[in-house]
Amino acid sequence: MKNSKKIVISTLVVFAAIIGLVLFLNREDETAQPATQTAQNTGGKHPSIEGQPTLGDAEAPVSIVEFGDYKCPSCKQWGETIYPKLIADYVDTGKASFSYINVLFHGEESTLASLASESFYKQDPKNFWTFHKSVFAAQPATQEHDKPWVTMESVKELAKAASPNIDLVQFEKDINSDEMAEKVSKDDGLVKEFQVQFTPSIMINGVMLEDPFDYETIVSLIEKGQEEDKK
Repeated sequence: MKNSKKIVISTLVVFAAIIGLVLFLNREDETAQPATQTAQNTGGKHPSIEGQPTLGDAEAPVSIVEFGDYKCPSCKQWGETIYPKLIADYVDTGKASFSYINVLFHGEESTLASLASESFYKQDPKNFWTFHKSVFAAQPATQEHDKPWVTMESVKELAKAASPNIDLVQFEKDINSDEMAEKVSKDDGLVKEFQVQFTPSIMINGVMLEDPFDYETIVSLIEKGQEEDKK
Protein backbone atom coordinates (compact mmCIF):
# COMPACT_ATOMS: atom_id res chain seq x y z
CA MET A 1 0.00 0.00 0.00
CA LYS A 2 2.84 2.38 0.89
CA ASN A 3 4.53 1.78 -2.46
CA SER A 4 1.21 2.32 -4.24
CA LYS A 5 0.69 5.59 -2.34
CA LYS A 6 4.18 6.82 -3.21
CA ILE A 7 3.67 6.00 -6.89
CA VAL A 8 0.34 7.86 -7.05
CA ILE A 9 1.68 10.95 -5.24
CA SER A 10 4.92 10.94 -7.26
CA THR A 11 2.94 10.75 -10.50
CA LEU A 12 0.80 13.71 -9.42
CA VAL A 13 3.87 15.76 -8.48
CA VAL A 14 5.71 15.02 -11.74
CA PHE A 15 2.65 15.84 -13.87
CA ALA A 16 2.01 19.04 -11.92
CA ALA A 17 5.64 20.10 -12.32
CA ILE A 18 5.51 19.55 -16.09
CA ILE A 19 2.26 21.51 -16.41
CA GLY A 20 3.67 24.29 -14.24
CA LEU A 21 6.79 24.53 -16.42
CA VAL A 22 4.75 24.66 -19.63
CA LEU A 23 2.51 27.39 -18.22
CA PHE A 24 5.51 29.35 -16.97
CA LEU A 25 7.17 29.27 -20.37
CA ASN A 26 3.98 30.43 -22.07
CA ARG A 27 3.11 33.35 -19.84
CA GLU A 28 5.01 36.41 -18.68
CA ASP A 29 3.20 36.75 -15.40
CA GLU A 30 0.22 34.83 -14.07
CA THR A 31 -1.17 37.94 -12.40
CA ALA A 32 -1.15 39.74 -15.74
CA GLN A 33 -3.43 37.36 -17.63
CA PRO A 34 -5.39 38.65 -20.61
CA ALA A 35 -8.75 40.15 -19.73
CA THR A 36 -10.36 37.05 -21.21
CA GLN A 37 -9.22 33.47 -21.51
CA THR A 38 -10.20 31.09 -24.27
CA ALA A 39 -13.57 29.55 -23.56
CA GLN A 40 -13.58 25.79 -23.82
CA ASN A 41 -16.24 23.97 -25.80
CA THR A 42 -17.67 21.65 -23.15
CA GLY A 43 -20.82 20.89 -25.11
CA GLY A 44 -22.83 21.95 -22.09
CA LYS A 45 -21.23 19.26 -19.93
CA HIS A 46 -20.68 20.26 -16.31
CA PRO A 47 -18.30 18.72 -13.73
CA SER A 48 -19.87 16.39 -11.20
CA ILE A 49 -19.79 17.99 -7.74
CA GLU A 50 -20.34 14.69 -5.94
CA GLY A 51 -17.80 14.47 -3.13
CA GLN A 52 -16.51 18.01 -3.78
CA PRO A 53 -16.57 20.73 -1.10
CA THR A 54 -19.82 22.57 -1.83
CA LEU A 55 -21.44 25.65 -0.36
CA GLY A 56 -25.20 26.01 -0.55
CA ASP A 57 -27.81 23.55 -1.73
CA ALA A 58 -26.18 20.94 -3.98
CA GLU A 59 -29.59 20.57 -5.68
CA ALA A 60 -29.85 24.29 -6.50
CA PRO A 61 -30.80 25.04 -10.14
CA VAL A 62 -27.40 26.61 -10.80
CA SER A 63 -24.05 24.96 -10.10
CA ILE A 64 -20.93 27.15 -9.99
CA VAL A 65 -17.56 25.41 -10.00
CA GLU A 66 -14.17 26.99 -9.45
CA PHE A 67 -11.07 25.22 -10.72
CA GLY A 68 -8.48 26.82 -8.44
CA ASP A 69 -4.88 26.50 -7.33
CA TYR A 70 -3.88 27.50 -3.80
CA LYS A 71 -0.59 28.84 -5.17
CA CYS A 72 -2.30 31.06 -7.78
CA PRO A 73 -2.29 34.84 -7.07
CA SER A 74 -5.26 35.38 -9.40
CA CYS A 75 -7.26 32.79 -7.45
CA LYS A 76 -6.52 34.70 -4.27
CA GLN A 77 -7.64 37.94 -5.92
CA TRP A 78 -10.83 36.30 -7.22
CA GLY A 79 -11.53 34.93 -3.76
CA GLU A 80 -11.22 38.38 -2.23
CA THR A 81 -13.24 40.29 -4.81
CA ILE A 82 -15.77 38.15 -6.72
CA TYR A 83 -16.31 35.23 -4.35
CA PRO A 84 -17.83 37.16 -1.38
CA LYS A 85 -20.38 38.93 -3.57
CA LEU A 86 -21.22 35.73 -5.43
CA ILE A 87 -21.84 33.85 -2.20
CA ALA A 88 -23.96 36.64 -0.69
CA ASP A 89 -26.04 37.24 -3.82
CA TYR A 90 -26.65 33.71 -5.03
CA VAL A 91 -25.39 30.93 -2.75
CA ASP A 92 -26.68 32.18 0.59
CA THR A 93 -30.02 32.94 -1.07
CA GLY A 94 -30.39 29.35 -2.33
CA LYS A 95 -30.20 30.25 -6.01
CA ALA A 96 -26.89 28.50 -6.69
CA SER A 97 -24.32 26.14 -5.24
CA PHE A 98 -20.57 26.71 -5.26
CA SER A 99 -17.98 23.94 -5.46
CA TYR A 100 -14.18 23.91 -5.54
CA ILE A 101 -11.93 21.61 -7.59
CA ASN A 102 -8.16 21.47 -7.04
CA VAL A 103 -5.70 22.37 -9.80
CA LEU A 104 -2.00 21.44 -9.56
CA PHE A 105 -0.36 23.94 -11.91
CA HIS A 106 2.35 24.95 -9.40
CA GLY A 107 3.85 21.56 -8.67
CA GLU A 108 4.63 20.11 -5.24
CA GLU A 109 3.21 22.96 -3.19
CA SER A 110 -0.07 22.93 -5.11
CA THR A 111 -0.23 19.18 -4.56
CA LEU A 112 0.45 19.43 -0.82
CA ALA A 113 -2.09 22.23 -0.37
CA SER A 114 -4.67 20.16 -2.28
CA LEU A 115 -3.97 17.05 -0.20
CA ALA A 116 -4.26 19.16 2.95
CA SER A 117 -7.58 20.66 1.86
CA GLU A 118 -9.00 17.21 1.07
CA SER A 119 -7.76 15.91 4.43
CA PHE A 120 -9.30 18.83 6.30
CA TYR A 121 -12.58 18.40 4.45
CA LYS A 122 -12.69 14.71 5.40
CA GLN A 123 -12.24 15.46 9.11
CA ASP A 124 -14.16 18.74 9.46
CA PRO A 125 -16.34 19.63 6.45
CA LYS A 126 -18.20 22.24 8.51
CA ASN A 127 -15.07 24.40 8.84
CA PHE A 128 -13.60 23.56 5.44
CA TRP A 129 -14.22 26.99 3.93
CA THR A 130 -12.47 28.67 6.85
CA PHE A 131 -9.39 26.55 6.15
CA HIS A 132 -9.79 27.10 2.41
CA LYS A 133 -9.74 30.87 2.78
CA SER A 134 -6.88 30.77 5.28
CA VAL A 135 -4.61 28.97 2.80
CA PHE A 136 -5.17 31.71 0.23
CA ALA A 137 -4.69 34.37 2.93
CA ALA A 138 -1.31 32.82 3.77
CA GLN A 139 -0.15 33.22 0.18
CA PRO A 140 2.81 35.66 0.13
CA ALA A 141 2.97 38.90 -1.85
CA THR A 142 3.23 38.57 -5.63
CA GLN A 143 6.94 39.45 -5.71
CA GLU A 144 7.61 36.52 -3.36
CA HIS A 145 5.16 34.19 -5.09
CA ASP A 146 7.74 31.61 -6.14
CA LYS A 147 9.27 31.24 -2.67
CA PRO A 148 8.27 27.96 -0.98
CA TRP A 149 5.59 28.54 1.65
CA VAL A 150 3.31 25.48 1.58
CA THR A 151 4.87 22.96 3.98
CA MET A 152 3.51 20.23 6.23
CA GLU A 153 4.06 22.48 9.24
CA SER A 154 2.34 25.49 7.64
CA VAL A 155 -0.78 23.54 6.62
CA LYS A 156 -0.97 21.98 10.09
CA GLU A 157 -0.81 25.43 11.67
CA LEU A 158 -3.56 26.68 9.34
CA ALA A 159 -5.67 23.61 10.07
CA LYS A 160 -5.35 24.08 13.83
CA ALA A 161 -6.33 27.75 13.53
CA ALA A 162 -9.33 26.91 11.36
CA SER A 163 -10.56 24.15 13.68
CA PRO A 164 -9.24 23.97 17.26
CA ASN A 165 -10.62 20.44 17.60
CA ILE A 166 -8.89 18.99 14.56
CA ASP A 167 -6.73 15.91 15.11
CA LEU A 168 -3.40 16.98 13.62
CA VAL A 169 -1.90 13.49 13.84
CA GLN A 170 -4.78 12.11 11.77
CA PHE A 171 -4.61 15.16 9.50
CA GLU A 172 -0.99 14.41 8.59
CA LYS A 173 -1.74 10.70 8.15
CA ASP A 174 -4.56 11.55 5.77
CA ILE A 175 -2.34 13.90 3.77
CA ASN A 176 0.03 10.97 3.18
CA SER A 177 -2.71 8.44 2.47
CA ASP A 178 -3.74 6.70 -0.74
CA GLU A 179 -7.28 7.93 -0.16
CA MET A 180 -6.35 11.62 -0.39
CA ALA A 181 -3.97 10.99 -3.30
CA GLU A 182 -6.86 9.40 -5.19
CA LYS A 183 -9.14 12.37 -4.45
CA VAL A 184 -6.56 14.82 -5.76
CA SER A 185 -5.98 12.58 -8.77
CA LYS A 186 -9.74 12.67 -9.43
CA ASP A 187 -9.64 16.48 -9.47
CA ASP A 188 -6.64 16.39 -11.79
CA GLY A 189 -8.66 14.18 -14.12
CA LEU A 190 -11.45 16.78 -14.20
CA VAL A 191 -8.89 19.49 -15.00
CA LYS A 192 -7.79 17.47 -18.03
CA GLU A 193 -11.32 16.53 -19.04
CA PHE A 194 -12.51 20.14 -19.09
CA GLN A 195 -9.25 21.42 -20.61
CA VAL A 196 -8.59 23.92 -17.84
CA GLN A 197 -5.77 26.19 -18.97
CA PHE A 198 -5.80 29.00 -16.42
CA THR A 199 -6.73 29.53 -12.80
CA PRO A 200 -9.19 30.47 -11.65
CA SER A 201 -11.46 28.89 -14.24
CA ILE A 202 -15.15 29.25 -13.43
CA MET A 203 -17.93 27.10 -14.85
CA ILE A 204 -21.64 27.80 -14.48
CA ASN A 205 -24.03 25.05 -15.58
CA GLY A 206 -21.63 23.76 -18.20
CA VAL A 207 -20.39 27.13 -19.47
CA MET A 208 -16.74 28.10 -18.93
CA LEU A 209 -16.40 31.84 -18.33
CA GLU A 210 -14.08 33.71 -20.65
CA ASP A 211 -13.30 36.19 -17.86
CA PRO A 212 -13.78 34.94 -14.28
CA PHE A 213 -13.74 38.53 -13.02
CA ASP A 214 -16.68 39.61 -15.20
CA TYR A 215 -19.45 39.69 -12.61
CA GLU A 216 -22.08 40.87 -15.09
CA THR A 217 -21.60 37.72 -17.15
CA ILE A 218 -21.69 35.60 -14.01
CA VAL A 219 -25.04 37.15 -13.08
CA SER A 220 -26.36 36.65 -16.61
CA LEU A 221 -25.44 32.95 -16.65
CA ILE A 222 -26.95 32.36 -13.21
CA GLU A 223 -30.19 34.06 -14.16
CA LYS A 224 -30.28 32.08 -17.41
CA GLY A 225 -29.88 28.87 -15.43
CA GLN A 226 -32.72 29.84 -13.12
CA GLU A 227 -35.01 30.60 -16.03
CA GLU A 228 -34.22 27.28 -17.70
CA ASP A 229 -34.98 25.49 -14.44
CA LYS A 230 -38.45 27.02 -14.35
CA LYS A 231 -39.39 25.70 -17.81
